[in-house]
Amino acid sequence: MAEPLIIVGKGMAATRLVDELSQRALGRYSIAVIGAEGRLAYNRVLLSPLLAGEIAEPDIELKPAAWWRARGVSMIYGRAVAGIDRAARTVTLEDGLALPYGKLVLATGSKPLKPPFPGGDLPGVATFRDTADVGMMRAYAQRGARIVVIGGGLLGLEAAYGLSKAGGQVTLLHLVDRLMERQLDAEGAGLLAAAITARGIAVRLNSATKGFVGTDKVEGVELQDGTIIPADLVVIAIGVRPNIDLAKAAGLAVNRGVVVDDAMASEDANVFAIGECAEHRGQVYGLVEPAYEQARVLAMRLAGQKSAGVEAAYAGSLLATNLKVSGVGVFSAGEFEAGEGAEILVLRDPTAGIYRKFVLREGRLAGCVLVGDTQGALFYLGLIRSGQEISAIRADLPFGEPYCIREAA
Repeated sequence: MAEPLIIVGKGMAATRLVDELSQRALGRYSIAVIGAEGRLAYNRVLLSPLLAGEIAEPDIELKPAAWWRARGVSMIYGRAVAGIDRAARTVTLEDGLALPYGKLVLATGSKPLKPPFPGGDLPGVATFRDTADVGMMRAYAQRGARIVVIGGGLLGLEAAYGLSKAGGQVTLLHLVDRLMERQLDAEGAGLLAAAITARGIAVRLNSATKGFVGTDKVEGVELQDGTIIPADLVVIAIGVRPNIDLAKAAGLAVNRGVVVDDAMASEDANVFAIGECAEHRGQVYGLVEPAYEQARVLAMRLAGQKSAGVEAAYAGSLLATNLKVSGVGVFSAGEFEAGEGAEILVLRDPTAGIYRKFVLREGRLAGCVLVGDTQGALFYLGLIRSGQEISAIRADLPFGEPYCIREAA
C-alpha cells in the first residue's frame, strides 16, 4: 500500500517535488497537495509580465489539471492547513478535516513584508505576491493612476515595470543609495537606474518612508524628510518573510525558516521543508533555482535513490539573478564586489548602456555582473560553479563564450 505523503503548499517548489518524485518513484506514495489559494499552481516569476499585460493568466499555470491526475495526486484547493499533529501524524484543515501522513513536506513559501507604517491600513496600500494582487494593481494602472512602489530590489523592480507597462504613473522609492544592492555594484546599479528612468519610471534613492497620508484611502507617501509624494496606490515590495507559523506551532525548530539538514529533513525525520520556508545551514533562499535543487534532493531521498553510491545531499546554492526590467537585462552571480585578493575585469560601453564586470580569484571566476547585455550568462555561471582555471581565456572573458572557446582551443 502506498505511503501517504502530504505536501503543504502548492507553489513552484511543491510542483517541482511532485514532478521529480513521479519520475523516480511513481506509485510509491499516495500524494496530496494542499494549498490555500483556490487555483492550480502557477509561476510567480511571471507575475510581472502578467501585470504588464505581456502574457495572459493561463500562461502562468505550471501544470494542467490532467498532469496532476495522471500522477494520482489529490489536489486540495482553497483550504488552508490549520495545524499539524506530529504524534498522530495528521494535518488538520481549517474546516476540521484531518488527514493522515507518513511523510510531510512543508512548502509553504513566504509572505510579503509589510512594516507597520502609519496609515498602512488605508485602502490602496498593497503588496505584490499573488494573482489577486495583480488584478487589483492592473485596475489602477490601466486608468493611469499615480502609483508609488516602495523597494528597489528584485520584487520592487518587477512591480514597477509591470505597473508602468500597464499604464500607471510610477515612482520607485528605495531606502539606500542604489538599486538591487544585494546583486549589483554601484556602477551597474547606476546604469540600471538610468535605463529605468529613461523608460518613464521616476527613481528616488535614499528615500526612507515615514508613513502614508489620506483619510478614506491612501493619498500619498510621506518620507522621513517631510516630502509627500501623491499616490492613488502604494505597493510595498521590500521583501518576503518565510511562512513558518505551522512549523512553529507544531514544535519544530525554526529560526528565519524551518531548520532542515542536508536531506531537507527537519528535526522530525518524517517532516521536511523546501523552498522559501526552509532554512539550510543558516541560509534562507528567496529564489526559484534553490527550491528546485532542494526538491530534487528530497525526491531522491524519498525515492531511496543514491548518486554515485552516496545518498543525495543538498550543500547549498550559488545565488544567481537573471531578469529583464523595462527591457534592460540584468545578471548577477557570485561575488559582485572585489574583496581582498580579487582581480577585476570590466567591459563598459556607456553609450550602448552595457556594463560587464568579472571578479577573479586565483585564476578562477568568482562572480560577475552583467547589465544591458546578459549574453553568455549561463556560460559564466557554469565557470563560477565549476571553479575551473580560466587563465587561458582571461583576456577574452568579457566578450563571451565564443571568444573564450576559440582562445581555449
